[in-house]
Amino acid sequence: MIAKTKEGLRLDHKVIGDMIEPGSMVLDVGCGNGDLLEYLVTSKDVKGSGVEINENAIYRCVEKGLSVSHGDIDSGLREYPDRLFDYVIFNQTMQQVQKPKEAIMEALRIGKKVIIGFPNFCYLKARLQIFFGGRVPVTPSLPYSWYDTPNLHFLSIKDFKKFCADGGLTIEKKKFLTEKRIVRLFPNVFALNAVFQIVRG
Repeated sequence: MIAKTKEGLRLDHKVIGDMIEPGSMVLDVGCGNGDLLEYLVTSKDVKGSGVEINENAIYRCVEKGLSVSHGDIDSGLREYPDRLFDYVIFNQTMQQVQKPKEAIMEALRIGKKVIIGFPNFCYLKARLQIFFGGRVPVTPSLPYSWYDTPNLHFLSIKDFKKFCADGGLTIEKKKFLTEKRIVRLFPNVFALNAVFQIVRG
């Protein structure tokens, strides 16, 4: 669970909002209950829509007046034309995607910029739980036990940077977070979560 700022806003939502130009066309993939999308629509005046697989979450998005379609992340982006969006967002969803590389490439096809937020599996407390406890870690950003986790892929900040380098993708912006603040030193050790903005190289 990611803590909220003094204004009642989740820190990762604020960080993502700061990356987005006002009035942009935005697609939030795996938008959940629509909290991030609602924030972007109201505070950044974006023309936003979402993709979500959970029907109950879609109903909550509709109650907020948001435009959300029912779709699976792994296949739900193919219907969109090239460069339709200024930003495509995957926040706290990439680790649950069956084929993350293909999903990111599709996002870069339909969006000019892609913003990806994910939990850092190499966070210090996770490392300590593995080393001293000998068990799969449970942290605020990875709060599940091994038997009920929706996460299919576990990645670190270094892993994602290497993925971008190997794929010829440019990292335009990046922020590293704990529950309550920005991390500036040794993020692969001390950051719970990371947010990257990437484009094709």
